Amino acid sequence: MRRLTAPLVRRALVLGLLLTAVGCGDEEKDRVTIMVPWTGTEFEAFHSLIDAFEKSHPGIDVQPQVTRDLTPQLDAAGAAPDLAVLPSVGALTKFRNDKRLQPIEIDTKAFVQPFRELAMHGDVVYAVPVKADVKSLVWYDPEVIVPPPPNTWAALASRPESWCLGLASGPTSGWPGADWIADILLAEEGVDVYKDWASGTREWKSQPVAEAWSTWRDLIDKNEKELSEASVLTFDKATEDMKDDTCSLSHGALSAQDFEADQVRTYTYVKPPKGQPLEVSADFVVKFTGDDSAEEFVRYLATAKAQQAWADAPGFALSAHKDVTRYGNSTQGQVAAMLRSGHTLCFSAADAMDPDVSAAFYRAVLEYVNGADLKGLLGALDRVRQRLGTDDSPPSTPLCGTPNQP
Repeated sequence: MRRLTAPLVRRALVLGLLLTAVGCGDEEKDRVTIMVPWTGTEFEAFHSLIDAFEKSHPGIDVQPQVTRDLTPQLDAAGAAPDLAVLPSVGALTKFRNDKRLQPIEIDTKAFVQPFRELAMHGDVVYAVPVKADVKSLVWYDPEVIVPPPPNTWAALASRPESWCLGLASGPTSGWPGADWIADILLAEEGVDVYKDWASGTREWKSQPVAEAWSTWRDLIDKNEKELSEASVLTFDKATEDMKDDTCSLSHGALSAQDFEADQVRTYTYVKPPKGQPLEVSADFVVKFTGDDSAEEFVRYLATAKAQQAWADAPGFALSAHKDVTRYGNSTQGQVAAMLRSGHTLCFSAADAMDPDVSAAFYRAVLEYVNGADLKGLLGALDRVRQRLGTDDSPPSTPLCGTPNQP
């Protein structure tokens, strides 16, 4: 998902207040509140779905609430919203374990693995994966870099091209580096090591994990100017430097690049080696109350029609729904096809960890970029892991899966 920047937050909050004000006179309608992390284009795309739903359900008024730091706000909320969109499986697991989530009476078999099963506990559905992303992508301009960059991290480390590097994202600053380190570990060490680490059963200071951090540092060390500014430069602003060739390579999901439509038509990504597992993520809608209208809205969001409308809207959203295969933008469609490919898909490690572990991970990334000793950082992360234990860290369903499994 695209993390939030201050101007976009203000824009969305103003829009949210206006929407609330418009609805104040509709006392006869059943109101559904939903807390979301999106702003800007992503929020506008989501609100187009709200408009379509309300048109077909005139008795229901859906009121979105935008927040930058969703999990802590839900923790502190005296009265939870009817619905919330969680980008973190760790948060989903936490709220379910705290018995705050309501089951959702819906069949989610149309969604590919691992997204479908991550949203369940046993046979009970607690969430719907409404938006998906592929994070294992390296972006470049084929008119500038010829021939294409290599598709392994070791080979990329020897290349002269500089990386677009922005780590700032408000309360979650550091997450772009965390995703990158996880992606390197998954590609270099495979699924089993990745799952052990993400679920809290492998030490941070173990050799494979430490080497993933070191490999990341080797990649970005050639960017002296970018490295000094990385912790204060927002992830989306960093990719703007590709326009004037200040930087040449960018890592991450399409929706996080903040590319304009003409850039997406021009830029492309390094094709992962055949069979390489891919790091993915999703935004999950969950239900905190027993409101019937809230459940009706969730059911609508899970339909192929709504998922297709979301994919067609600006913002380059991807769907994990098996029946959504049409994308107007060819690059967006190629990335979406990876969700139904033969690649094993592994959910983003930081998004699967306990939220407190994720927060410590993000802080360590920022400290590492600013010169902190890696051994000390990994030791501190192991202490966080040991203090919290592993019971609440891993989701109770597989972190990795192959699309179209039953």
